[in-house]
This record gives sequence, structure tokens and C-alpha cells, in this order.
Amino acid sequence: MKQFRFHAAASVVLAAAMALAGCSGGSSTEPAKPGGEPAGNAGGQGGGQQVTLSMHSWRVEDTDGYKQIIKAFEADNPNIKIEFKPFKATEYNTILNTALQSDSGPDILQLRPYAPGVSLAEAGFLEPLDSVAGISSFPKDVLAAATAKDGKVYGVPLSLNSTQFYYNKKIFDENGLKEPKSWDELIALSKTLKEKGIVPISFGAKEGWLLSLSHGVIAPSNYNGTGYLEKLKTGESDLKSPEFLGSVKRMQELIPYFPENYVGLELNDMRTLFATGKAAMFINGSFELEGIKKLNPDLQLDFFPMPTDDGKAVITTWVDGSYAVNSKSKHKQEAMKFMEFMATKKFGELFANQFKRISAVPGVTTDDALVNKMAELSQSSSTPYLMVVDFAEGKPTTKQTLENALQGMYLGKLSPEQVVDEVQKSAATWYPAFKK
Repeated sequence: MKQFRFHAAASVVLAAAMALAGCSGGSSTEPAKPGGEPAGNAGGQGGGQQVTLSMHSWRVEDTDGYKQIIKAFEADNPNIKIEFKPFKATEYNTILNTALQSDSGPDILQLRPYAPGVSLAEAGFLEPLDSVAGISSFPKDVLAAATAKDGKVYGVPLSLNSTQFYYNKKIFDENGLKEPKSWDELIALSKTLKEKGIVPISFGAKEGWLLSLSHGVIAPSNYNGTGYLEKLKTGESDLKSPEFLGSVKRMQELIPYFPENYVGLELNDMRTLFATGKAAMFINGSFELEGIKKLNPDLQLDFFPMPTDDGKAVITTWVDGSYAVNSKSKHKQEAMKFMEFMATKKFGELFANQFKRISAVPGVTTDDALVNKMAELSQSSSTPYLMVVDFAEGKPTTKQTLENALQGMYLGKLSPEQVVDEVQKSAATWYPAFKK
């Protein structure tokens, strides 16, 4: 079993076995304040009575897979029924926070990783899960993505993500192209594809979270090996540095290789463009793997890690969302049973097989060759998704600020220099190393 190395808030660690987010996508919003009467669903309080639990997620594309997972749980727990209700990723936070504020939130909810999810716990919306059987089997740095300042764990980790350049092997082979080993090679092969009438990169700027995700892939090409990330944590450097500015300039440098109408494209458009063979490359997370394959099972698919200026290649990683229990649920006992199920190897294997994603449950294996390749590269060449792991705080978050600023750049309203100015201003309001 391969071990997955990923980055928590301040460290590089070896985590659970690797079995895509995206991601999880979507932007963060301020948590609402808890209210009065508890929310819940019709049914009894346990004791063998029929109970229906509501379960919310931002993964609409996972609906069919969760039907199978929930079916397995219900077979062992016939008195508990679960209604899985997903929402569009970009709308999920607002819908969830509004529901929590009005005490009409779901019994079980998918939790954003790191600061956005932890903020819901600290606002009193979530039930601690430290007593859940199996939770202690997860490495501490995996649990860190759902651990609040009080030291309690509020979510069962769901998956471990990576993000990278997917590519169409058939298009590459037909045009004599190989995986790039440097930034210059990436630009050169993109030029070749464009000259032959092929869209080099399926990309869209309509959804902000996709921009920070893409930046998470491209940025390390410019600063890997420079010690930049460590300097950020000590305050020796900031987000106006040549390293970070250079990463934004590279985002701009790729514009000629995007679809002509890229500003108005969203994830579904990008996925379809790539899966149907109309674009050669697609920047996205491991959580997109199953969606691509569903659209085109015959696609000759592969991916490459990001080549860097120091001659290496890296894959961007982070702990993705977890599932939590609403502290106002009328059916906490039953919801806790599902949390226990999510901490089992049985769930991890169902998750990995249904979604071709990386289960956070220790010891879970997969037969998918691409997922195994992600595991191997994540073990040897991991770098953190900076905006999710370290810069997901602020009002709005620094991650959101980057997304909005990049959209401004792609609309021709902001220069790269103005983008980094906006991002640094945001981070300076809360990032500890910048407030010294």
C-alpha cells in the first residue's frame, strides 16, 4: 500500500494510503451564528424506531456513488435512512450557513477543510467526534484539517487530494509530444498544439475556486526549491515577493493557450471540452478523475506533475473535506453511527472504488493505475496547496481574494502586480507572520 505524503498547516507528513477535490470547490463564507430550537428530521430518537437523516454535500457529481455507499450502511442499520442532498459547489457554503443559522441544517454535513470548516465548529454548530470509534486511527496531520483550537476533532476525514495537469495521451502521441520537464517545454508544446488547431488547455475563469486551484498547480513551478514557503511562515517573505508575483505572471502567460471563450467557462464546460477530445490538457484535481472517465470511458488519459525551475516536478496536495454532525440534530446517536461507518476500512474501500479517489481511511488500497501514480508522486514530490492549507482565513479569505483578483486579471482589469497587492493586503490583516 502506498503512503500519501501531504501538507497540513505547518508540516510535511506521511499520511494514509492513497486511493480527487475538490475539492472541492467553492468559496468560503463567514459562519452564521447558532440559534435556538434544534433542527432535525421526522422520525424517532433511536431505540429501533425508523429515523431519516439528511446529509448535505457540495459534490453533485457524487450522487450515484453515495447511493451505493448509503445502501451498504442502511443494510447494516435498517432503522436508519439517509437522504443525500448535494448542492452546487459554489452555492454550498451560503446554503449551509443559512440553514445552520435558522436551525434547519442537515444532520450530517460535508465540511470544508482547514479554516472554513473549523470556523463552523468554533461557532458552535458541530458536534465533537473524538469519541467516534476509529477516529484515532487517522494520522494527526490528517485530522488537523478538521481540528479546532480546542483540540477536538469535528469531522471524519473523507479524502486526500492532489491536483495536476491531466492530458490526452492520444493527442500527445499523434503530435509527437511528451510530458514537459520544464516551464519552457510546457509553453513550447502548448504553442505546437495551438498551431495545429488544437486547444492546448481546457480552462475557465467563471468559477473563482478553479482559479486558485489552477494557481496551486502552477505556482510551485516558480518557487519550488527556493525556501519560499518556509520564509512565508517566518515572515521573511510575503505575497508580494518575486516568487509569488512570478506565479501569477505564469497564470497570465498561459492565456493564449486557453479556449477563446475561457472567461465564461465553468467546470462542466472544461471537463466536457477535455473529455470529448477537444482540448489536450486540463488542470484539475484528483477528484475529477471519475467524472472524466464517466464522460468518456475510452479516453486515453494520463497526467503529469508540475515541472519546476529547479529541475524537479511536484504534485500539489492537501486533505480534502470531512463529514460532521450538526450539534442541533435531533438524531445525533444515529448520525454518530454513520460517522463510525465513515471511519471504517469498508467505507474507505467503497469510497475509493466508487469515485476513483483517495480515501483518507488508513490501509485502503485501489487498483486504479492513475490513482496509484498520484500516490507515488505524492509520496516523493508533494507540495502544499498554499491557499487552502495556509491562507483560507480572513474576511473575505485570502484565498477568495486571490480568486477575485485573478478573475480581474483575466478580464483585463488588473495587472499581476495589482493581483499580488490585493492578496498581500488581505493576508496582512490576519496571517500571524505578517502581523509582527
